[in-house]
Amino acid sequence: MKRWRAALPLALMVLAGVIALASGALDRLHPSHLLAEEGTLRASIAVHPVLSRVSYAVLLTLAIATGVPGTIVIVLAGGLLFGIAEGSALSSLALVAGSLLLYAASRHAFGHGGRQPPDLARRVREGYARRPVSYTFALRFVPVVPLGAMTVVLAWLRCPLWLFIAATWLGGTVSLVIESAIGAGLASTLGGDAPFSLIDPRILLPLCAFLIVSLLPLAARSVRARLRRD
Repeated sequence: MKRWRAALPLALMVLAGVIALASGALDRLHPSHLLAEEGTLRASIAVHPVLSRVSYAVLLTLAIATGVPGTIVIVLAGGLLFGIAEGSALSSLALVAGSLLLYAASRHAFGHGGRQPPDLARRVREGYARRPVSYTFALRFVPVVPLGAMTVVLAWLRCPLWLFIAATWLGGTVSLVIESAIGAGLASTLGGDAPFSLIDPRILLPLCAFLIVSLLPLAARSVRARLRRD
């Protein structure tokens, strides 16, 4: 019973994310919908500059804390409405705050097990414990893996708090800057007179950067393997 109570906060957070995703709440943040209401939204941001930015940061924090896999839509919206620099800064703060909430709930859930873990789980944790920094940053620099899933995995691996914060901020912010740039590029290309095209530099360059970031862990692993062989 104690174990179930420990898992309750995490279960409620994940359930809230599932409900939000199933309700279609994120559909209102789709770039096409935002562009249709861009004038109204920008006027509201101009009238309420602080409230609008706080609301965006809180929304993204809650989405990340619940493990919703569609948070990229919110980040794109931030880049579209606030620009690359401001959108990235707001998203970065929300990323750390939301990830910390999910991390704390996950550590609480995994920290009340009375039984010894299976041998496979024990070996995985021991392997991670031998190289926590390299493994943590490798996991955080793989943007194709859902952020919430990686947060829960790192909590299960007992990642130190300082390392989790550092890797989340650094690895996550790199992806957030790229995603915010894509959002800002969508505002420029879809909002202009020219037809939309993926080869537009404002879209193509961030997408290429996103691909490079995705391949960095694989490249680093390949280099380390060659160095060990030599």
